[in-house]
Amino acid sequence: MRLLALTCLLVVVSADEFNHKYAEGDDVWVYGNKIGPFFNPLETYGYFDVLPWCRPGSLEARKPTLGEALTGDEFIKLDMKMLFKKDVENSTICTRKITASEAQIFTSAVNEHYWYQLYIDDLPTWAALGKISNKIPSIYLHQKFNLGWNGDRIIIANLTAENKVPIPVDGGSLSFTYSIHWEEVDTPFEKRFRRYLDESFFEHKIHWVSVLNSFMMVALLACTVLGVLIRTLKADFVRYAREVEEDGIEFQDESGWKQVQGEVFRVPPNHALLCAFVGTGNQLIVLCFCLIFIAIASVIYADRGGLLSYGVCSYAVTSCVAGYSSARQFVQYSAAGPSISKDWKKTMFITSILLPAMVAAVITVLNTIARLYNSQQLITFTTLLAIGALWAFVAFPLVVFGTLVGRHQKKVEVPRISQIPRYIPERSRVVHYVSIAAGGILPFGSIFIELYFIFTSFWNYKFYYVYGFMLLVYIILILVTMCLSVVYTYFLLNSEDYRWQWNTFALGASTSGYVFLYAGYFFLFKTKMSGFFMTVYYFGYMFLFCFALAVMCGTVSFVTAELFVARIYRNIKIE
Repeated sequence: MRLLALTCLLVVVSADEFNHKYAEGDDVWVYGNKIGPFFNPLETYGYFDVLPWCRPGSLEARKPTLGEALTGDEFIKLDMKMLFKKDVENSTICTRKITASEAQIFTSAVNEHYWYQLYIDDLPTWAALGKISNKIPSIYLHQKFNLGWNGDRIIIANLTAENKVPIPVDGGSLSFTYSIHWEEVDTPFEKRFRRYLDESFFEHKIHWVSVLNSFMMVALLACTVLGVLIRTLKADFVRYAREVEEDGIEFQDESGWKQVQGEVFRVPPNHALLCAFVGTGNQLIVLCFCLIFIAIASVIYADRGGLLSYGVCSYAVTSCVAGYSSARQFVQYSAAGPSISKDWKKTMFITSILLPAMVAAVITVLNTIARLYNSQQLITFTTLLAIGALWAFVAFPLVVFGTLVGRHQKKVEVPRISQIPRYIPERSRVVHYVSIAAGGILPFGSIFIELYFIFTSFWNYKFYYVYGFMLLVYIILILVTMCLSVVYTYFLLNSEDYRWQWNTFALGASTSGYVFLYAGYFFLFKTKMSGFFMTVYYFGYMFLFCFALAVMCGTVSFVTAELFVARIYRNIKIE
C-alpha cells in the first residue's frame, strides 16, 4: 500500500515548491538541471557530474515528478543569491583553481559544444559553456540574468553567458561571477510561457497547406473507394441473387469473394497473439485521443514531463479497453473454434504484457548504456519500481476486469464454417509482400509533414503546442488506413484468399516501416547527432514509437476489414 501511495504521489503531486508568488526581497532559487553536447539532445549529464566548476557545500536536490524522472530532469539548488526585484552587480560565485587535467575537461566540453540548463521559478534558461575563437577554446565566466516581473510574479527569465576567456591549458584560476537585472513587464502570468513557442515555425503556411492536402486526399480516396466498391459489390449481389433465383443454387464454377464464404470466419493462426495486438491497438487509439484532448485543453507544454506523466497514468487507466477488446475478439474466435476456448487466460496475459514487455526490453538496454556513460537519462530504480507498481496494481487488474466483462457479454454468432479448409490459389509471394508494404505509403504520406514538426520539436529543443493539427492528422491517418484496408480486403477475398486477418493487420502496420525509415533519414540529414550514446537512444525511442504505431494502425486496418467482411457476407447464404 505504501508503494502504491508513493506511485500516486509521484504522478499527481505538482513539482512546484512555490505558488509562484513573491514579495519584494523574497528568495528566488536557481536550479541547475542538465548539461551536455548541444547537438545530442538526450546525451545529458548531471549539472555537477562532468565539469569541475563551482559546487555548493552540499547538493540539495528537488524531488522530481514521474514525468521529470522519466525525461532525465534533476534539479540541484545552486549557491547563488537571488532576491525578488533586487538587482545584483558582478557578484562572485566562486574562484576555482583548476589543474591541467581539469582544463582538458573544459576544453573537450567546449569542443563538443556543451550547453547547460538552469531553472528559475520553473522557467527554463539555457547558455553555452564556451566558444572556440581562432581555434582557441574559451569559457564564459559570467552569467547575466535578465528577469521580468509583473505584480508578485516572475514572468521572464533570460540568461546570457559573457566574459569569454581562454581556458588555461596548463591549469590556472577561473573566477565565476553573475549579475541580475529586474525589469517590470506587462505580460500576464498565464501567458509567460508563450515566448518559448516558435510560432513562425509551427504555424507556417506550409503546415496549414499540408493538413489541407491530406484532408483532400482522404476525401478523394474515400469517395473513390466507396464509389468503386458500392458499384462492384452491388453488381456481385445482383448477379448472385439472379443465379440463385434462376437455378436455385450457385454455379459451381463461379469464382470470386463469394467462393470463400465458408472460410472467412475461420480462426486465424496465433489467434491469442492477434487478439492481444487488437486489444492493445484499441487501447492505444483511445490513449492517443485522450492525450491529444488533454493537451488541447491545457497548457501541457509548460508542464515539464506533464504529457509523459499523463501518458503513463492514462495508459494504466485505459488498460480495461485492451482487456475488453481482446476478450471480445477471442469470444468470436472461440465461437468459431470451441476447442480454443481454454486459451482465454493466455490471451489475457499476452494482452497485459505485450506493450509493457517491449518497453521494458528497450528501456533495459538504454538504461544499461546510460549507466555506463553516467548519464542523467538513467531511469532510477525508484522510478522503475513506481511504474511497476502502477502496472501491477492498476493496469493489470483493469486488463483482467475488461477481459471478464468482455467474456461474459452476449456471445458472438459466427456463420457456419466449412469443415475442410478450401484450397487457396497460388500466387507470387513477392507480389503478396509488395502489396502489403505498398499499403503503408499513402498513410505515411498523409502524416509525413506533421512527423517533421513532431521530430523537430522533440530532437531540436522546440516546444510542440499545435495539438489541433495533430488531432486532424491523427484522424486523417485513421481514415486513410480504413479506406486502404477495405480495398485490400476486397481484392484479397476476390482472389479466393481467405487469410485476411493477419494480412490486413500487416497492411496497416506497414506504415510504421516508412516512419522508421524516415526517422533514419531525419537522423542523418536533419540533425547533427553523433556518437554511440545518442545513436542508440535515438533509434531505441524511434523503435518504440514505430512499434506502438504499427500496433495501432494494424488494429485500425484489421477492425475495418472485420466489419467489411461481416457486412458483405451478411446476406450470403452458405450451402
